[in-house]
Amino acid sequence: MAARDSEGGGKGLKITRKMLKEILKGNYVSFRKNYKKILKIIGVTRHRTLVVITGSDPVKQGLITADLIGIYSTRREGKTKILYVHHDEFAEEVIRARVFRELLSKLSKDAEVEITRYEDSEKYLGTTFSALIMDLSDSLKPNDVGRLVGIVEGGGVVVFITPPLDKWPSARNLFREELAVPQKPVPRNVFVRWFIDNLLRSDGVSIYDSDEDKIIKIAEQPRKSPQREKIEIPQQTLFPREIYSKALTMDQVRVISELEKLVEKPKKRTSIVVVSDRGRGKSSAIGIGIVGLINELLKIKNKVRVGVTARSVLNVEQLMRMTTETLDMMKIPYRVVKKGGRVIEIKGDRFSIEYWEPSVIPKLDIDIAIVDEAAGLPVDMLWRIWESTNRSVFATTIHGYEGAGRGFTLRFLKRIRSDEKSTTIVVEMNEPIRYAANDPVEAWQFRTLLLDAEPEKLDEKDYEAIARGELTYLKLDPEELFTEKGESILKSLFGIYVLAHYRNEPDDLGMIADAPHHSVRAMATPSGKIVASAQLAEEGPVESHLGSILTTGKMPGNIIPDRVVKHYRLVDFAKTIGWRIVRIAVHPDAQGKGIGSLFLKRIEEEAISKGYSWVGSGFGATEELLRFWVKNGFTPVHMSPERNPVSGEYTCIVMKPLDRETSNMIEIMSSRFRKRVLESMHDTYKDLEPEVARLLMRVQKNRETPGSVLCRIDKIDLERLVLYVKGIMTYEVCNDAIAELVRGYWSGSYTAGLDKKEELLTIVKTLQGHPWSQVEKTLRISEKEALDLMRVLVRKILVSMGCNIEIDLRGVSLRELEKL
Repeated sequence: MAARDSEGGGKGLKITRKMLKEILKGNYVSFRKNYKKILKIIGVTRHRTLVVITGSDPVKQGLITADLIGIYSTRREGKTKILYVHHDEFAEEVIRARVFRELLSKLSKDAEVEITRYEDSEKYLGTTFSALIMDLSDSLKPNDVGRLVGIVEGGGVVVFITPPLDKWPSARNLFREELAVPQKPVPRNVFVRWFIDNLLRSDGVSIYDSDEDKIIKIAEQPRKSPQREKIEIPQQTLFPREIYSKALTMDQVRVISELEKLVEKPKKRTSIVVVSDRGRGKSSAIGIGIVGLINELLKIKNKVRVGVTARSVLNVEQLMRMTTETLDMMKIPYRVVKKGGRVIEIKGDRFSIEYWEPSVIPKLDIDIAIVDEAAGLPVDMLWRIWESTNRSVFATTIHGYEGAGRGFTLRFLKRIRSDEKSTTIVVEMNEPIRYAANDPVEAWQFRTLLLDAEPEKLDEKDYEAIARGELTYLKLDPEELFTEKGESILKSLFGIYVLAHYRNEPDDLGMIADAPHHSVRAMATPSGKIVASAQLAEEGPVESHLGSILTTGKMPGNIIPDRVVKHYRLVDFAKTIGWRIVRIAVHPDAQGKGIGSLFLKRIEEEAISKGYSWVGSGFGATEELLRFWVKNGFTPVHMSPERNPVSGEYTCIVMKPLDRETSNMIEIMSSRFRKRVLESMHDTYKDLEPEVARLLMRVQKNRETPGSVLCRIDKIDLERLVLYVKGIMTYEVCNDAIAELVRGYWSGSYTAGLDKKEELLTIVKTLQGHPWSQVEKTLRISEKEALDLMRVLVRKILVSMGCNIEIDLRGVSLRELEKL
């Protein structure tokens, strides 16, 4: 059944019920019969089933898909919500969608079909459909699979439309093509093979080859599902019982009940932490509970302001939707404020629920901070939000597309639980909302996208080997990793990234598998357990794109060469090749034992053997991370002029040269970068964390040749500074001269032996120009202590310059005006 008018998207093709006769024959009849049996099973168990229709004829695939969904729709009561996702730029995908829609409309009057593009798939997070059709013929993007499969309810059907399985790995794949770089234009085809392999060996998956009329596989579906826990609303509740009536599971009831503890003004900081797998209704439960909180708080407060945040406004859509539904139920008037079609504020007469970017939340005067999908945010950002308010709610997915919740649990939750001045209440949600527990499609999704990846547990022998330094450096081949045999190592590698709180997405897994310039390295104990993992990207040379990079363009996949050439204009660097360390992480139970530094050394040794000129990395600049890289001989050479709106961090690039010529270039970059940071502290980097600035400028101070930057102070300023040190003049009337001293100190002109607190004070007050009240808050010292400390450090700098601070303060004549 050849496709007709493919160039026109099948506009000349007439779809009729009679066309079904062309497919209702041969082995498809048997496949169809088995499919009906599966529908009967999942109708009872509330599990889902996955059907794969392979082939090359878009009309036939469209007909079969419509037939299968039509059977499903007619067996259900009421309307059947169906989402069909495709790429509308490919004619054959348009044909499939059109054939599907037109035939289904003739087969089922109760089928409601929504056809959308993959570009818009993120907006469906948190929604629920009875059936999902994903046309994967021209692109297999892991994030799309991660986002969309979870929206199908229990007893529902997921359909994948694919090329023939034997041809799929080499077929056109937009996601894979985007991973190519000019130096290596042919990506690997590992991920599709991994995807196919998991389809073949997973329960709940049926596969039919429409080209060969061949049944490849019939799904094994569980015959039973766990019984749902009975919903019982507590006898005594603070929130109205109508609020609780919105809960669909007992887990949601528990979340709502715990939120009641935020009504009474906390004697100490109180946080509710909700953790669950995806699809357990945590966002909905919090959305319901917000209304209960506001309802009670308005009895004791004139106005209630709730701040909501997440990686993206899309991540809070379900929370906002459930909030408005609950407000409607309670007949509480409100209005909605939207931006770009998304709800960013729900505003009542005396309350507001506002979405803000994560970095903004700590700056707001709010009563409650709510963070949805908290695992998608850096720990330092979560910590700042937690510190900024006495009432907070954090919700996160343990396994799922949205983030790496195990890292959240290990790092952030452990940290706030240990704080004696706060109360942390954790609620775990286990029962799925959309489908029954032990769903085979969810199990397939977790396995394929490594959503439940965790490193292996280390034993005493492993720790002893680590202590002796008996670790093996592994060069791992993605072709072997993404197989049943290599799966355990792959899960350990990816699990370490998860626990390191990298903001992992399924696309990252696809990049590891197929990006032609990416390599995987690891450190293992003698028992074979992975204790450190790294993802490396080969970058450079970029000579072919030099003209473009020097102006407004860039070269894909070459982040470090692009920044260096663009910002430092060093054309010789365009010839170099190096490794950018995309990720590097150590097993959480083996940190602090020197493994990370040893791992870096092995990576550098291999890079030298390959003839590379440098090794570098880019990361969100925190004191901890920057200290690690600088300690291991890496030099900061670039920092973004703006904070990342999600992480709230400036992105820093560090490099280590592997040959003399590159060493000279990095020295030039370093010198200019350090000067740029110093001179931009009052402007671009006015809000840079002083601890980060200190590390950047301590590098500057220690590497600069003493005396290379002169600090010029005449006798007038010297007498003013002496009067300041003696407490006669104030900082405000001498700050110009003090600023000259401080810039000289950080430029490396002299060593004054300032301690950390004194150095931080020079940054926050003198270089960034913050008021004393902000100094007090940032450095956590009193204003008086800060004022006294400033006089002490100015005295130290003057002494280190050889100035006599015991001079006779007799003023200066015109003849005496000369430079020190």
